[in-house]
Amino acid sequence: MISVNIQSSILISGNVKIYFDPIKMDKKYDADYIFITHSHYDHFFKEDILNIKNDRTVIICPYDVYDNCLEMGFKESNVFKVKPYEEYNFGVIKFKTVPAYNVSKPFHPKENNWVGYVIEFEGQTYYIAGDTDGLDENLSINVDTAFIPIGGTYTMDALEASEFVNKLKPKVVVPIHYGMVVGDEKDLNKFIENVDSSIKVDVLL
Repeated sequence: MISVNIQSSILISGNVKIYFDPIKMDKKYDADYIFITHSHYDHFFKEDILNIKNDRTVIICPYDVYDNCLEMGFKESNVFKVKPYEEYNFGVIKFKTVPAYNVSKPFHPKENNWVGYVIEFEGQTYYIAGDTDGLDENLSINVDTAFIPIGGTYTMDALEASEFVNKLKPKVVVPIHYGMVVGDEKDLNKFIENVDSSIKVDVLL
């Protein structure tokens, strides 16, 4: 099951529950894994992470929030700090990290080593892009479902996102990162109109 509650806050669940950039979360304490793409408040918000964390939760995060995770009570053995171009196998899930940055905007510098994730889980591959522009180095990702930001200003805008998706060619694309800080229904409609008809657009926001 896949759900998006707001912005880039995603839940993929099956035998385990995998959260990405959780915000606006009710208290559930049910997270098996939490993936953080970068340190901005709409992707790394301590209170909401604590609402889903339990004693066994594993958190995967960039280096610049590692200390914060320890301060929040995560066991050191359950915190994995990552940078682009790494691969991990946790048994129930496999994942690799990919770059996420802005090419000509200052908000997400390449040197920060922030990440997107490519997750293999229960026979499906998911790409969670993070806050990024459409990067050529990510076009080789082979993915069933891609979660792509469309809001513009801090990420790809709707047209840039559709152009990237048409080159990436996932089976399904889920537009994210609009409707909270920047981006609205007009951006969503523009994205849908410009995505190739062979790619299913699944609107979950």
